[in-house]
Amino acid sequence: MGDRPDAPPSNRRRKLLGSLAAGATLGTAGCMRRLRAATGWESVSPVSVGIKTLPADADPYALRVAQSVAGWFRAAGLEVSVTPVAPEELYRQVLIRNDFDAFVGRIPARLRDGDGLYPLLHSRFGSEPGWQNPFGYANLDVDDRLVEQRTATGEARREALAAVQRSVARTQPFSLVAFPDEIRAVRDGRFDGWHGIDFESPLGYLSLDEGSREASRATATATATAPSDDPATLRAVITDRRPTENLNPLAAEFRWTGVLTGLLYDSLGYEAETGGVEPWLADTWEFETVDGRPRARVRLRDGLTWHDGEPLTAADVALTYALLSDVTLGRTTAGTDTATEDDAAVAAPRFRGRSSLVADAEALDSRTVEIRFTECTAGVAARALTVPVLPDHVWRERASPASVGGVDFGATSEALVTNNVPPVGSGPFAFERNVPGDRLVLERFDDHFLAADPPADLPADVDGLPPFERVDVTVVGTDETAVSMVASGDADVTGTAVGAGTIPRIGRSEGVDLVVGRSPSPYVVGYNARRPPLTNPRFRNTLGHLVDQRALVDDVFDGYGWPAASPLAGTDLVPPDLRFEDEHPVTPFFGSNGAVDVDAARDAFREAGYEYDDGALVERD
Repeated sequence: MGDRPDAPPSNRRRKLLGSLAAGATLGTAGCMRRLRAATGWESVSPVSVGIKTLPADADPYALRVAQSVAGWFRAAGLEVSVTPVAPEELYRQVLIRNDFDAFVGRIPARLRDGDGLYPLLHSRFGSEPGWQNPFGYANLDVDDRLVEQRTATGEARREALAAVQRSVARTQPFSLVAFPDEIRAVRDGRFDGWHGIDFESPLGYLSLDEGSREASRATATATATAPSDDPATLRAVITDRRPTENLNPLAAEFRWTGVLTGLLYDSLGYEAETGGVEPWLADTWEFETVDGRPRARVRLRDGLTWHDGEPLTAADVALTYALLSDVTLGRTTAGTDTATEDDAAVAAPRFRGRSSLVADAEALDSRTVEIRFTECTAGVAARALTVPVLPDHVWRERASPASVGGVDFGATSEALVTNNVPPVGSGPFAFERNVPGDRLVLERFDDHFLAADPPADLPADVDGLPPFERVDVTVVGTDETAVSMVASGDADVTGTAVGAGTIPRIGRSEGVDLVVGRSPSPYVVGYNARRPPLTNPRFRNTLGHLVDQRALVDDVFDGYGWPAASPLAGTDLVPPDLRFEDEHPVTPFFGSNGAVDVDAARDAFREAGYEYDDGALVERD
């Protein structure tokens, strides 16, 4: 019996390949070559995508988002796997090794401004580690617009950024899921000011006030475990162990918000709520334009010191910018004049966007540093003043090659791989001790410039050093345990946000307040545009149509989140046509209420050049 003329092509191909393998019907070399050519034209493979994400005990939402998205992708015919990976390893695979098809995670809040999109999406950063274009996204129009917005002002800059956002929404280097609400449990009485502070900024913790002792004693009688008699210690409980193991401010895979390293290290300036940058470690600065580029002369506050007693000078600032632009400090191969691959400059990935603004920095005297910038506006250049300032006498020697057991690892240096324990900073808190994976204790630095005579130009609500003398951070395994510790009086705050499922427990706990605020750090499904089929923007666009943001906010975030079409959502930089109303304005969901319209999805994939075989999405080899 022969093949029916209308048999599916794949069935014919399998039969022919079976014959080819058996050598039963074709004996000559010419026939074999012809058959291989013919079957090659029909050879197809299923389209598969692996999604990596955080396990449930490390993130309350990421795994559930990944599983929901995987279900929608499968409904459209894709082969999909979901793999939970521990936080440190996930960010190492995504940000450093680019070893992923797709991942579900969050974009850091520090990238959520106009110029933050430059390192996140420009193709020049596609091969660099860290949050420098981890998607491998390449779009020349977007590149041009990202460069343009760095030098433009006013409406011209807004138009450039609007064009970037429209292209990104259409070509989907990542599918934006939602901005989650940050949910925390805080203890009444011992400290005041929890409501309204920025928990992702060290300035938020510095603005806390001492609470009412009467309220604290009342709480003690109402809870099974009395609150600590030590009001001088702020006790935070977290579910992420990484901050207790590594205090290197440059380590991209260990740093998320930078709150703890922000207490240990000062920056020249801080990002104000108005969106500008105001002096912090700097006393003053003046910008001028030279040859079309900004130049800043920065004057440090008087009497600054590091935690080990060494003076903090302009030379430390100059070393910081040199190290951020090249963590090898221009290392050359000893005894040779020939540059090698290992001699290439290696920028610190965590601050690449900001350090790329700086051409060079020079100490003019002990308190004055001159910073010359690349072509940009002074407003954009000021962002470079928010990087942590590092001590020359500690970090210069870390420019040496990274090595393990005496074996060098080439084009990187100890500056990127050191755990930096104990750290030497200049911030309002100094390192006291740690137990990796379990606990970290910081001690107030009473020689900080905030201590004696606080300057008048401090951020709102910060009027000197805070009322607590220590910060004690404890790691626990789950959100529920973290909330229980606050409820029992063993902690003052959940230092990492907890899931919406803990809200009933928080509400029932005596002396515990629920604090809910909107996070500027969105969840995304990030795609690796270096790997087919994700190299195809039409394929990614169709995947974007398979993410039901409304359903995720309702079912995964329990309503504690808000969908959006741009990472700049909530700012005045989003054009009206990209505002998320009832649905995504560019890639609306194929279906409704979490149910995929399979026919619409199949039509879109076919338009993108793919086929279906027995209900499975396939592509030609």
